Amino acid sequence: MLTALAIRDVVLIEALDLEFGAGLGVLTGETGAGKSILLDALGLALGARGETGLVRQGAVQAVVTATFDVPARDGEVANLFHQNGLELEPGEPLIVRRIVKADGGSRAFLNDQPASAGLLRELAPHLVEIHGQHDDRGMLNSRGHRALLDAFGRCDAGPVAIAHKAWRDAEAALAVARAEQDVAERDREWLEHAVAELKALAPELGEEETLAERRAGMQRGEKIAGELQGIAELLDGSEGGLSQLRQAARVLERIAGDHEALAEALAAIDRAITEAAEAQDRVDAAAEALAFDPAALEADEARLFELRGLARKHRVQPDDLPALLEDLAGRLERVESGGAGIAKLEAAMADTHRAYADAARTLSANRTMAAARLDAAVATELKPLKLDAARFRTVVEPQAETGWSSLGMDRVEFEVSTNPGAPFAPLVKIASGGELSRFILAMKVALAEEGGARTLIFDEIDRGVGGAVASAIGERLARLAGTAQVLVVTHSPQVAARSARHLLIAKSHDGTVTRTGVTPLDAAERREEIARMLSGAEITDEARAQAERLIAA
Repeated sequence: MLTALAIRDVVLIEALDLEFGAGLGVLTGETGAGKSILLDALGLALGARGETGLVRQGAVQAVVTATFDVPARDGEVANLFHQNGLELEPGEPLIVRRIVKADGGSRAFLNDQPASAGLLRELAPHLVEIHGQHDDRGMLNSRGHRALLDAFGRCDAGPVAIAHKAWRDAEAALAVARAEQDVAERDREWLEHAVAELKALAPELGEEETLAERRAGMQRGEKIAGELQGIAELLDGSEGGLSQLRQAARVLERIAGDHEALAEALAAIDRAITEAAEAQDRVDAAAEALAFDPAALEADEARLFELRGLARKHRVQPDDLPALLEDLAGRLERVESGGAGIAKLEAAMADTHRAYADAARTLSANRTMAAARLDAAVATELKPLKLDAARFRTVVEPQAETGWSSLGMDRVEFEVSTNPGAPFAPLVKIASGGELSRFILAMKVALAEEGGARTLIFDEIDRGVGGAVASAIGERLARLAGTAQVLVVTHSPQVAARSARHLLIAKSHDGTVTRTGVTPLDAAERREEIARMLSGAEITDEARAQAERLIAA
């Protein structure tokens, strides 16, 4: 619901702050007073194009701020915020601010968070419906008729959407499989050769690293084999160090008792023998570890080169060869068994297509029944609006398969015939201005009884009618206001008399400056304005009495 509208420097409006409430509110004033400026300002907040001509002469920028009370249950508004990276706390009012600069360019904000004009346009249908004689976005736009019928008849398109996705997914899977099969058939010979070559090599994960380390070890052993042999001979040969130490130890053992220093020398030589023997064992262990077989080295090198060569050929790393073999073997298997796989996918697509068609036909049947109820509901509204000869119908007809969607297979459009024997046609093409307004009101009343929008704005929907028809329009607007906030720009006293709140729009002149202002009317002022609407420039006592009767009625 629209709760407030603040306007700064828009055309003739210098500064204006308005508050709105539930029920029926009317805006009246003489022709040219500036009622359209208010709608233009609200349209700006709802994402309309930011024309620099909207900026009041002499001002730097125009600013419009609209505040809405969004019910916590309205998940669509919250979803739009979330999808665009914005935050909206539950129960928090929605404040839309739009700025248009005199030198061009505009900015938009949602609860002080920068937003695009496109996002405002996405939000607009969830906040306000504007209906006027030249409205081609709401009731007159056939693209929205299906959604209106579904809302009226509570027709659930959910199962159709699920079935449609399953069908399209199956269709896509089949298309991918067929494309893969075509490519695979062209590549069959290459696949067979590549798989055979990889299977013959039988690469293993981590094999390259193992071979490289083993080859490096053998190469190191080959390089230092001579040095290790020399060390062994120096330590353990007949003339080696260990032999010489042991001979010295045997001599010292015989004479160690002759002097303390000789005993210490013997102990030191024993330690040296132990350390030298340990060193010999370590050298022998290293020699064994680094020992290599030239044939094994050659085999490892050949295997390593073969792995790396095949990896380069397929432009992968050697460790990726096992996975590549699995992938290519799978592709070859699919080529060889592709016909059976495609047949299964074709069967799955046929099944999902049939399931979608069944669900869509059920939805079509529900829409057809809802259309009959809607036609009857609108028909009851036509006679009081002096559209006795007119007929209304909701066309529900199947489309070609190319037009099937997640919303079903139907084309839905509202059509009317305004005269007996005249053919049915789209409403916008055959109704006159007054008839068009009354048809929209009749349809809106019928649809609103099944749950309507929160804020409805009617721009001079009573143009060209008066008397009993104007009273009927006022009665229906008041009925709509029982379930939604309704704002009406009107010249009809019968409509104005039905309002819960009355705003008077008037121009004022200060030298060469013209301004538009809006004044909320109290009970006495409201009676005076309705009397003016009844009698014209000179307000008579009779007009005041008639205004009283209208208000009382």
